[in-house]
Amino acid sequence: MRLVASSGNPDLAMVHVAEDEGGRRFEFVDSIQPPRSRSEKWVVIVSTMFGCPVGCQICDAGGGYQGKLDAEGMLWQVREAVSQRFGNGDPPRTDMLKVQFARMGDPALNDQVLEALIGLRQAYPDTNVVASVSTVGPVSSRRFLTKLQKVKEDHYPKGNFQLQFSIHSTDQEVRSRLCPIKTLSFDEMAEIGRGFRTNGDKRVTLNFCLIDGIPIDPVVVRHHFDPEHFLIKLTPLNPTSRAEEAGLVSLIEKDREDAAHGYIDTFRAQGFDVLLSIGEYEENQIGSNCGQYLGKLNITRA
Repeated sequence: MRLVASSGNPDLAMVHVAEDEGGRRFEFVDSIQPPRSRSEKWVVIVSTMFGCPVGCQICDAGGGYQGKLDAEGMLWQVREAVSQRFGNGDPPRTDMLKVQFARMGDPALNDQVLEALIGLRQAYPDTNVVASVSTVGPVSSRRFLTKLQKVKEDHYPKGNFQLQFSIHSTDQEVRSRLCPIKTLSFDEMAEIGRGFRTNGDKRVTLNFCLIDGIPIDPVVVRHHFDPEHFLIKLTPLNPTSRAEEAGLVSLIEKDREDAAHGYIDTFRAQGFDVLLSIGEYEENQIGSNCGQYLGKLNITRA
């Protein structure tokens, strides 16, 4: 692996592009989550694939899929980010290192993620490592998620692991258009999610990107998911090229959050805790959303 390019604001988020010996490229990110400083919480977001076979309408990581990263390739991203920030061979100097398997590729389609999670915990034994896996829940991922639960129990107990299902709509036909892959049913996700809730584990996150005209019914969500085991995260639509091509428009953005309040109130009325995650507007300019920077870099290379 070798680093090809980097861009961003060192005080907020840096997007890195790397490639393997065959020239296949992927992104990874290191960032903070204001108002927390890097010494309090540092986030590294890794890719699990070269591109993504799913092709969601809201994500620039789809298209040009060239295969899966192995566990060593994922761990290399973390090591490289640590080296860039803290020096070669030094451990990350932070109260919490959060590694999110949520960049290019759906991690539930790559069994090597399981090995990477184990290797990550072993690589930084004296660091408070928290891991997160975000997936759209492909129907083929049940076996992976069963194994992931065991990895969580053995290596990330007591709240050190976060599972997220990215759902975006409660209308199955609309969801299939946004995410053109056969996914687990809500009841199947609920069953799997409940299994991740033992010994002080975090609740499973249900992520909804708020998009104009895309239906989200909190009553439907409550019918399938128990607030004891699941929480709701509402996010804006990132300004990706694919979203623009599909004619999708975000309902919310920084300093324009009114549309989220109705969803927050109705989800809370159903008993859910709700997290509104807007992020920093500057990250859109940086291109820290999935596939944005690599896409621009590939256009330049072409």
